[in-house]
Amino acid sequence: MITVEALKEYGADTEEALVRCMGNAELYTMLVGESLKDVNYEKLKKAIETKDYDEAFSAAHALKGVLTNLSLTPLAEPVTEIVDSVRTHEDRDYSGLVAKMEEELTRLKALA
Repeated sequence: MITVEALKEYGADTEEALVRCMGNAELYTMLVGESLKDVNYEKLKKAIETKDYDEAFSAAHALKGVLTNLSLTPLAEPVTEIVDSVRTHEDRDYSGLVAKMEEELTRLKALA
């Protein structure tokens, strides 16, 4: 079960997130758990592989909103960098950022 303390150790800004959740730790941890099921992680990976930058932007932008609102900084950082690049259809090697996203997602899922 995800706890606020485990999220803090992970690197989340739990104080900021709890303010957004009106101090409701149960709500916060439930929302984090739900964010782990987001289909946009897979959509983003596939869109990057096929260089569909419009789809990549859509998926990455949706993830960025969720992750930043939940203050999941370690996972939000690579996703934010992807958003900034695919917004302009920058043709570059995204493999490092996708790998970092997957690594942080795996770390976060391990808390569940």
